[in-house]
Amino acid sequence: MKICIVSSCGGHLTEARALRAAYEKHAHFYVLNDEVILPEDMQGKTFFVRHWERDWLFFVNLREAWQILRRERPALILTTGAGVAVPFALVGKVLRIPTVFVESFTRVNRPSLTGRVMYYLADRFFYQWRPLGRFFPKGICGGPLI
Repeated sequence: MKICIVSSCGGHLTEARALRAAYEKHAHFYVLNDEVILPEDMQGKTFFVRHWERDWLFFVNLREAWQILRRERPALILTTGAGVAVPFALVGKVLRIPTVFVESFTRVNRPSLTGRVMYYLADRFFYQWRPLGRFFPKGICGGPLI
C-alpha cells in the first residue's frame, strides 16, 4: 500500500510526522505547500506544490494534486491540513482514493476552516480534543498526537 502524506509546513508537518509509526512500514511520499529543509527520511520522496491562501491558486493546486495523484497512484491520502488538504481530498474523491484527516492539535474548542471543510470530504476524520466532538459528531477523538 502506498500512502500520500499531505501537509502544510510547520506544526502541521510536525503532526504528520508524529503519525510515522502508522505509515513508515508502507511505501509513502509527502506533499508540502512550501519548500523547506527536509529531514533525511523525506529527501527524494517529497513533492512541493504552490502555497495558496484562499485565492485563485487553489485551481493551480487542483491541477498539481491531479498530476501527483495520477502519477503516484496512492491507496490512501493522510493529511493534517491546512488548506493544501482540500484540493488533494477533492481530487482523491474523483480518483476514488480515500482520505484520512486529522484536525490540528491547536484546535481545542473551535474547529479550523480546513477541518470544517474536510469533515465533509474525508473518509475518516479525527480530532484531538474532546470539546470538538460537538462540531464533528461523526468524527473520532483520537487524543493528542504531540
